[in-house]
Order: sequence, then C-alpha cells, then structure tokens
Amino acid sequence: MPKKPWTPESWRAFPVQQMPAYADAEALARTEKRLAGFPPLVFAGEARKLKKKLARVAEGRGFLLQGGDCAESFAEHSADNIRDFFRVFLQMAVVLTFAGGQPVVKVGRIAGQFAKPRSSPTETIDGVEYPIYRGDIVNDSAATMDGRKPDPERQIMAYRQSAATMNLLRAFAQGGYANLENVHRWTMGFLKDSPAFERYQELADRISETLGFMKACGITADSAPQLRVTDFFTSHEALLLGFEQALTRVDSTSGDWYATSGHMLWIGDRTRQLDHAHVEFCRGIKNPIGLKCGPSLKADELIKLIDLLNPDNEAGRLTLIARFGADKVDKHLPDLVRAVKREGRVVVWSCDPMHGNTIKSTSGYKTRPFDSILAEVRRFMAVHRAEGTHAGGIHVEMTGKDVTECTGGLRALRDEDLNDRYHTFCDPRLNATQALELSFLLAEEIKKEMASRPPIDDEEVEAAE
Repeated sequence: MPKKPWTPESWRAFPVQQMPAYADAEALARTEKRLAGFPPLVFAGEARKLKKKLARVAEGRGFLLQGGDCAESFAEHSADNIRDFFRVFLQMAVVLTFAGGQPVVKVGRIAGQFAKPRSSPTETIDGVEYPIYRGDIVNDSAATMDGRKPDPERQIMAYRQSAATMNLLRAFAQGGYANLENVHRWTMGFLKDSPAFERYQELADRISETLGFMKACGITADSAPQLRVTDFFTSHEALLLGFEQALTRVDSTSGDWYATSGHMLWIGDRTRQLDHAHVEFCRGIKNPIGLKCGPSLKADELIKLIDLLNPDNEAGRLTLIARFGADKVDKHLPDLVRAVKREGRVVVWSCDPMHGNTIKSTSGYKTRPFDSILAEVRRFMAVHRAEGTHAGGIHVEMTGKDVTECTGGLRALRDEDLNDRYHTFCDPRLNATQALELSFLLAEEIKKEMASRPPIDDEEVEAAE
C-alpha cells in the first residue's frame, strides 16, 4: 500500500475514531501549542533501550510484564498509590523471573494512561443522557453536563501529573526501593497471609536460597547494582492524537521522530483500521508500538498492519496484544499466530486477559471473573506451545490497592462483595492480591513452555544480531 511521506501531523488527513469533539477548536489549538513547548516526559534513548529489551523477548529470551491502571485519575494521584502499584508490579516481575530464568521487561500502564476508547458516545443515568466519560484527560467522570464536556485544559493537567509520576517512578527504580531483597520480603509477607501459602512456598524458598547463596559469594546490593536498581518503562494507548503530536520530537542523535509522552504506545482494537489516523500516526514514530488484536481481526489484515507499522521487520518494534476472551482464544488466536510465523514476521506476542472477559454482575457492577482471566492466559500459552512460538508477555489492568472489582481469586470475592471497595472510574482491575496470585499461576505456565521448547543458543542469536 503506497504511503505519502509521514509527518507528526499527517494523521490529520485521515479518518479518525474515538476522538472527542471539542466545542472550541481555537482553545484546543492553543493547548496543543503549549504542550509542544513543554519538556519531554521520556527520552529517545530510553525508548531505544526498551526496544532492545523487547527484541530479546521476540527472540524467546525474555518476558514482557505490562500492567497498571485502566485509566489514571486526577483525584487519586498520590505518592502512596504510585508506590503501592510499583511494589506489587516488582513482586510480580520477581516471581516471573525466577519461574522462567529469563529477564522480565517491566512496562507500566502509568504516567500517561488517561484516555479511554468507549463503545458508545453517550450514556443514560437516571433517565438523563450524558456524553460518555472518556478519561480524565478529556472530561469528568461525574455525571453533569458541564463536567462531561471535553475540556482541552485537562491535557495540561494530565501532562503535569504524568511528569510528577515519572519523577517518582524513576526515584523508586533507581534509588534503592527496588532492591531485590526488599521485593522478596514483601512477597513473603503476602505469602504468609495467603490461603495458598504451601502452594507458593516452594518458589519463595528457591528465591530465598538464591539470595542467600549470592550473599555468601559476596554478591550483595552494595557490590552488584543490578540487585538494587531496575529498568522501568511507561506506556499508554495512543488515543488522543493531538496530545501525542504535541509531544513528538526529533531525536538529536538519530534524526528520528519519537513520541516523548511514554516509552511505548499502543493502538487499541477500536482504532487499528489500516487507513485511519491512529495507525498513520504510529507508523512514523520510532518508539516500540503495541497493537491490540481482538476477535474481528483477520490474519491477512494483521499481516498488512504489521508491514505498515514495522516495514523493516525490526525485532522489538511491534508487540501484538491478544485480547479475545477465554472462550474465543482457540477460535481466533491460532490463525493469527500461524500467519505471523509463516510470513516470518518478528513480533512479541502478549496476552491481554482482561478486556475480553468483562461481564455485568448480578449486583449491577461491571466485573471480570478471575477464573476467566486465568483461563485466557492458559489458553494463550497453550496455543503458543502447540504452534512452537514464544508466548512473550502479559498485559493486565491492576492496582496496588485492595479494591473489590474483579470476582474470584484466592480470597473468593463474590458479586455481593463488589460494592465494598469498587473504586474504578472505568474498567475493573485486579487488586494487589489477585495480581500477585496471577503471577504465581502464570509462572507455572512459563515453566511448561520452557520445558516444551529446545534450549536457545545465545551465541547463535548474538552472532545474528
């Protein structure tokens, strides 16, 4: 498909989905101009570093852990919330690292995940029809006519919150909070109160033994910086394209364009049309890109999207995020996996077990059953084992708080428990206990994959690089 030269604003000539209609176009233009003068939130070198790590995942030598809030909130922005999320996220990463014996690439849905695609432009509450809530970067979750009007000034607020969040995340990742011994101690605290203590004790003991052995050999956080610092990257859905364009800059070292709003951006299942604006924008930036793959995506269309977004077949550039629903994985995923493998396209395959498993509970809340989430992960891993491909990651909506939004899990949350601490403004999230439980169960699936494939010759891979 021939394409005109790309520029950061070339998307404006294409049809666009899921973009809010602002009443004051001049106010929107002024806001975008202000944003274009603001400092970058992330740097091109960091995005290249993430791409290199994802390239290893694509080659079967790592695993991608991507997760965080459904949609970040202005009202709930606090150091404690960021710390609690980061702590649980690191716990999940440590469990997965020990399970697979491979590095885990840590990418948060944070510091920019404000906008949400919606299935309808309006909703009716108490007999009154309101514009739909599209995330705090666009409008207010409160059901008032004024609050639901898209307000461009909210983009400035989202930028400032993202900057503050990034600052704290960098401090946590590099300032000693991520010390491996601390993370293991937190995990042991979780296990002590867990109904499945004995089930998880074996892995916890292995971690303890390994840390003890390293310490006996003189390898401590003081002598090995890798034990006290970590690489942590940010990501969000590239939905509000004017905001993304304003934060897209030329890298002075390479001359390439990078979106500096986050290290990795993804295209949603509702905005992945080949000839539409979101694909047009993302094809030109050099960041790692994600692509949500839902039940309506056909194999031939996927290959066209891959060739458009990653024409050089660059390892680490493109992550395919499968989101079908537990009962649809076997029907849809194998054809996509086979087509990508047959055509020789190099991608990271990741599983989003959240979006296809959303239901309305008998109590009226939108929820996601933990059993369905786990079932989709297991089916995703099984398909890749059967096809001889690498199940390279997981993409979850989660929080570090003890919310009651998804049913099930070790503590067996029921429909009637949902109203206890149902805090999400959009989609239900795994709470801290459920998120860590999922990582232990996923670790078992990773072990199965590692046992089912021949060992990777690192020397051959390095030579090919």
